[in-house]
Amino acid sequence: MKRKVLEMTMSVMLLLGFFLLSQEAASAVSQEETAKKIVIDAGHGGRDPGMVGTEGVEEKGINLAIAQKLENLLEENGFEVIMTRDSDEGLYEEDAQNKKAQDMQRRCEIIKEAEPLLTVSIHQNSYSDPSVKGPQVFYYQHSAEGEKLASFIQNSMNEGLEAESPKEAKANDSYYLLKRSEGVLNIVECGFLTNPEEALRLQEEDYQQKIAGCIYEGIMQYLEKM
Repeated sequence: MKRKVLEMTMSVMLLLGFFLLSQEAASAVSQEETAKKIVIDAGHGGRDPGMVGTEGVEEKGINLAIAQKLENLLEENGFEVIMTRDSDEGLYEEDAQNKKAQDMQRRCEIIKEAEPLLTVSIHQNSYSDPSVKGPQVFYYQHSAEGEKLASFIQNSMNEGLEAESPKEAKANDSYYLLKRSEGVLNIVECGFLTNPEEALRLQEEDYQQKIAGCIYEGIMQYLEKM
């Protein structure tokens, strides 16, 4: 009788041990998957062209082109990339009363569901003075990790794109994505479409690839320091 009780106790303990090990393994896999996920947000799209620069060039297409090049770089190096959009479409229903609001909300939902290591939102800048140019990276004012990531990406772009007037990463507490998104997120303004010279360069595939490479290097430097 005692032997049967002992055998039953051992069996229960073994089953409990297997269960705990399986739970730890599942947790480790989940953490590993999250650690390899990065969200890339190509700003605007569909009915929303974004900034319209010199010669009528639209921001949305440049954003997508750079985002896709960054996607390729990350995937080639083992990351799982989630794109908020991969075509010229907005994230809204055609009958939505406020398409812009729905679009932004859905981008935030994608980020929340993905639970990525970080998110980069690709945009192009504008300014009243057409002489202003160069990359500018924004982070949420109350995010220490966002600031770190922004500093690495900003420095990488300043150096790699040979910025004539290098900027510093800038805090912001009003941009919707920065305020409403979960996790670490940067908005990367790659250049100024209001600067005629830079607007032309931003349409060149080689320059877009160079920008994607600089953003990628900034991301890698950030991850190495985490």
